[in-house]
Amino acid sequence: MGIKTCVSLYSLQDEYMNKRMSLKEILEYLDELNVEGFEILPDQMLHNTPHPTLETLKNWDAIMENTKSKPVCADVFLNTNLYNNRELTQRECVDLLIEEIKLAHRLGFKLIRLVSMVPSFVIEPLLPYAEKYDVTLALEIHAGMSFDEPATSEFIKEMKRVNSPYCGLVVDTGIFCDRIPRVFNEFNKQVLGVTPAVIDYFNAFFDKGLDGTYAFDEKHHLQPELAAMSKPSDMPYIMLADGYENTPLSVLDDLMPFIKHFHFKLWEMTEAGEEYSIDYRKILTYLHEHQYDGYVATEYEGNRWILPGHPMVEKEQVALHQKLLKSVIEELEGGK
Repeated sequence: MGIKTCVSLYSLQDEYMNKRMSLKEILEYLDELNVEGFEILPDQMLHNTPHPTLETLKNWDAIMENTKSKPVCADVFLNTNLYNNRELTQRECVDLLIEEIKLAHRLGFKLIRLVSMVPSFVIEPLLPYAEKYDVTLALEIHAGMSFDEPATSEFIKEMKRVNSPYCGLVVDTGIFCDRIPRVFNEFNKQVLGVTPAVIDYFNAFFDKGLDGTYAFDEKHHLQPELAAMSKPSDMPYIMLADGYENTPLSVLDDLMPFIKHFHFKLWEMTEAGEEYSIDYRKILTYLHEHQYDGYVATEYEGNRWILPGHPMVEKEQVALHQKLLKSVIEELEGGK
């Protein structure tokens, strides 16, 4: 019972992609860290998902026999733009997700994270399958596609209407940033040559307790002062900087009964043992006070902002983040 630690294997994707670590070795590493659960992107680490071969499944079973960390969440995508000339029909969307539910059940996962923007019409026809296979469906609330996004609002409305234990939310803490990730700013400044004044402009919003969404007007056009100081090559930075949100935790108050899982975003652990952009002590205290009973998953994304010539530090960052989370959870809930 209570808050449990988890790691998304997305956090170690560079180790996996460049064959420094196999899936087996990654899970052995999580066991060394005493991580209680893990989250996986089947598309990334299990070939031919959602129809892996018998050999792939046999290999999975062999790994699971020797893994202490529990399978917690399978991250699923719904590519509605699979074809060039049309979007998928509602029936096609539902059929694809039925196959993902069956695979999650086969792999031992009881939760599927639906990527942001999955349409709400899939909920009702999928519920019988979710119940049959004992797999909960949960939409990710992600920065840039958060609570003010119409598709997100519609999903939440339908979720509340059906009011099923098999339908809920996964909250990504990128919506609770106190600062823009330093590694993101430095990469854009040093490698991509983003105008320093543009970076300072976005940082200043956080200094006021705001965020980068204020860099745009109601029609999502650049504010005049930002438009005046920026050049066309700054636009990728500007559009990404808009995605680090500073939302009050109170936005979760009426949604806590529906929240099934958390992505605890990680960009940079500091020498002080804290995450640079997000106050996890504050978030964990909130979850403890609201009697959250579930997993919080380290999701490291600082790997995409490693400066040229610097070593990849996925393993080290995951370990430091888990150390922080375990320390705070133990302080809040006592030894488990």
